[in-house]
Amino acid sequence: MENNDTIVALATPSGESAIALVRVSGPLCEQIALSAFARNKSPSPRFAYHSSYRSQSGDVLDDVVYTLFRGPKSYTGEDVLEIGCHGNPLIATRLLEDLMSRGCRQSEPGEFTRRAFLNGRMDLTQAEAVMELIQARSDRAISLANRQLRGVFGRQLEELKQGLLRTVATVEAYIDFPDEDLPPEQKKAEVEAIRSVLSFCGRMIDSSKYAAFLRDGVKTLILGEPNAGKSSLLNCLLGFERAIVSEEAGTTRDFIRERVMLDGYCLQIMDTAGLREAKSEIEREGIRRTVELTEEADLFLLVLDGTKPSPTLPPEVLSRINSGNCIVVRNKSDLGQFKPLGDELSGLAEVSISATKGDETDRLKSMIVETIASHLAQNEDDIILVNARHNAALNELAECLESAVRNFEMDEPAEFIASELRGAVDAIGRITGRIDNEDVLDVLFSSFCIGK
Repeated sequence: MENNDTIVALATPSGESAIALVRVSGPLCEQIALSAFARNKSPSPRFAYHSSYRSQSGDVLDDVVYTLFRGPKSYTGEDVLEIGCHGNPLIATRLLEDLMSRGCRQSEPGEFTRRAFLNGRMDLTQAEAVMELIQARSDRAISLANRQLRGVFGRQLEELKQGLLRTVATVEAYIDFPDEDLPPEQKKAEVEAIRSVLSFCGRMIDSSKYAAFLRDGVKTLILGEPNAGKSSLLNCLLGFERAIVSEEAGTTRDFIRERVMLDGYCLQIMDTAGLREAKSEIEREGIRRTVELTEEADLFLLVLDGTKPSPTLPPEVLSRINSGNCIVVRNKSDLGQFKPLGDELSGLAEVSISATKGDETDRLKSMIVETIASHLAQNEDDIILVNARHNAALNELAECLESAVRNFEMDEPAEFIASELRGAVDAIGRITGRIDNEDVLDVLFSSFCIGK
């Protein structure tokens, strides 16, 4: 993968559309702009021009709009040429073939964003935010991805790194003077500075759960006995008849998975087989799968037939639900007075509804949103779309800082403290990409789509 190559790709999805966008990046951009378009004049940067596109053989391939962006003021930091043609896949293909005949090569997945990172147009957290933004499944995920794309996370980490480097410089100043110790007030100030970084690090790690909610959707499991109204509740939340509703018990044998948006959150809702003593092998398998799903669920909607006594739940289910992740939905409020809840369900949030009539379902939706929001960090400004790579580096950062604090408190030699602090600085560098690790970049950008 050579950065002095000129690369080309279709930047819009394949298939028919009003417009398709072909993106070119590299040193051949201006030459192509001069030879391929009917204007035959050097375009002014960042101006859109309307022209015919002529192939090398002189054929007019399409009527297009093109814009030249000169580096370093472009997405990749190089000269970039963007060509908007009609969204016929055949036209886009012919343009790509002609551009490759002019010396361009097909880009690798994520190569445009990789060049932007290598040319200093963004740090690695911003590069990852590009894919987060493309794949966002909710309004909140889009908002946080945009915030990260603007460099908020990277700037926070850079400030922390500079603070740690100042502490390293202070500590290392005493390495050559083993008989001298940091003054008590200086030591206290440095320990407080490290603890401040540790606190931020902890909040970032805690927000990883919320980031998973936004990235994948909140995995919401609908549980309960047969005929409690689980499928009716699913249909009610979705707003259409997705699940079969029947008076016959045990009609849901396998789980149904659907997505729904609630107040900016994406819920991945799973309707499951009713929990009871199975009457057949196939129903037994459905119940087994329901119990398995409790291990991956983030939120539980325990649906009860309010006119009947509380059921006895399997111990595997009881061990997973608690006041922070479960809402008891007492269904069939239109049929009369409810029976009291069992002791094992005391302390859980509850709401009474009629899933078939829609009574109080807005209250249930509000409770779902409130439960999800409770997983937010105390300060919403601290919420970052932490991924697995960030999480590993943040945990290493925390370990180094905790060790540095212990060394300070135990009056260990300055060399030990400085070593841990430098390990912390390196961990921050791995998050922002201020290190030379080609393997990490290969893995990260391989998940991007071609053209991005």
